[in-house]
Parts: sequence; C-alpha cells; structure tokens
Amino acid sequence: MQLGVIGLGRMGRIVVDRVLDAGHDVVAFDLDAEATAAAAEAGAEPADSVADLYERLDSGEGGAGEGDDAGARIWLMVPAGDAVDATLDELEPHLDGDDVVVDGGNSYFEDSVRRAEATDAAYLDCGTSGGPAGAELGFSLMVGGPEWAYEELTPVFDAVATGPAGHDRMGPAGSGHYVKMVHNGVEYALMQAYGEGFELLHRGRYDLDLEAVARTWNNGAVIRSWLLELCEEAFREEGNDLGDVADRIEGGSTGTWTVQEALEQEVPVPLIYQALAERFDSREERFGRRLASRLRYGFGRHEVPRTGE
Repeated sequence: MQLGVIGLGRMGRIVVDRVLDAGHDVVAFDLDAEATAAAAEAGAEPADSVADLYERLDSGEGGAGEGDDAGARIWLMVPAGDAVDATLDELEPHLDGDDVVVDGGNSYFEDSVRRAEATDAAYLDCGTSGGPAGAELGFSLMVGGPEWAYEELTPVFDAVATGPAGHDRMGPAGSGHYVKMVHNGVEYALMQAYGEGFELLHRGRYDLDLEAVARTWNNGAVIRSWLLELCEEAFREEGNDLGDVADRIEGGSTGTWTVQEALEQEVPVPLIYQALAERFDSREERFGRRLASRLRYGFGRHEVPRTGE
C-alpha cells in the first residue's frame, strides 16, 4: 500500500518509519523541510507541498484523483485544531469519495464529526496512544469512521499499531477521538493516584527508596503498569526527591473535554475531575504533581518544567 503522511513531528515520524518497516511505500511532507528530508533519508518519497504529496500518490495507473479507483490514502499527524483544518483546506480541491484521510492527532471529537461531514473523502478519526515508545512497540489506535475505509487501511493500521489486536473501529465518525478523549481522562486519574501514593510515601514515616518501591510494586503487584514503570524511571533519573522537577503539570485540554462531556451526559467522574483540577491548581508545591509532570515526559516526552526556569 502507498500512504501519504503529512506532519513529521515525533509521532508522525514514527508512523512513517513503522509503515516503511512493514514494506509499504510512503510519500511524506512537513512544513519543516529538514523533517521532510530526514523522512526521505529513511526511505520515504519527499513532497514539497500538500498538493504535491497528493499528486505523488498513485497505484501505478496515473495520479490519485485521475481515475484511479484505489484513491489516495493520507495520514495527518499535525497538531489538533487549526492546523488540521488548514491542511484539509489545502487537500479539499483534490479529494474525492475514493480517498481516505486519517486524522491521527488529539482532535476534539465534535471537530472530527464536522470534518467528516464536510470532507469529500472518507474521514477516519484515529485516537493514538503509546507515545514515543510506539516507535518500537507500536501504538494503540482507536478509529472512528466508515467501515469500508477502516478495512481498506487495515494493513497500515496493523503496521502502525502493536499489531492486529492494537487497533479497532470504535464506531461512526467522532467515536475514535471520543474514546481517546476518555482514555486521556482515565490517564489523568491514574497519574493522580500514583502521585498521591508516592507523595504519602515521600512524606511519611519511613526513609524509603521510591525507585525500589516502584520496582517492587511493578513485579507482580496488583497496581503494576507502564505508568508505574515510568515512576521507577523518574526516581532513577531525577532522584528520590525528583530533583528540580517543578510543581507544574502542563496540558489539560483532553481532560477538560472529558469532564465537559461527563457533565453533559450527567455521568459522575470525580477522580478525573479532581485530577484535572490539580493540574489547574499546580501553583503550590506538591510532590505528587511533580511526579505527574515527570510521568508526562516518560510516556510522551512532553517538556518538564524545572525550578528556576
């Protein structure tokens, strides 16, 4: 299969590399010419614009959109919001009903519904989880949109995900990003729970090696998880007191969307709400929030605020 990838940041580049490794062809474009050149060195065919990328997508029978029944298959990995709409605006004159566009970013699910209705191509909203570790392990992909388009992209999803079990169609347009939104809300609550537990250990009765605690818990304990592995990594690399990691947790949009949806559906989500509130309140020194900030680096390589910055 031939796939066009627009957006070659950390996550987009992983998509490119995993699709290439699976034996598929990739046409790649990014506004950053150096990122495009790096993808070309890895084996992708470089494009110098969105329109050029589309024109380079073909199945050996002429350019996509020129009678090629297979259509173009395009993966967007650009920042959620205006960047997605701007990219679609550039693509729109070229797209038709045989084409498939995947939005692999953290878009708001209602935006995905709107885009699916407005776009001539089949639109798949793809919630993506796994962070930079996905380069080696693969991602977890939650996909919404037309079933035929999902099935058409299955070879690519198999390559980008951990395998066939690492992706599924959640339902119609918007459902993939809806599931990813709730996933992130759960993530907030889990990080909050680990943060509070380790804060109690840090300030409690005993002088504990928190790296050792995390390692021990992660070998057979009920609460073992990848996030707990990242706790162990954080204490190993930053020290038992987390060094100069600041008490400030960035992010918050997906958690906000989760809480807003819970209010609209009248579903109580007190743990997720409290975790979101802690992020907004992260101005007073708290060890648990400092750990949550470092965990965001662990799974997503998000920048860690440091004291003195």
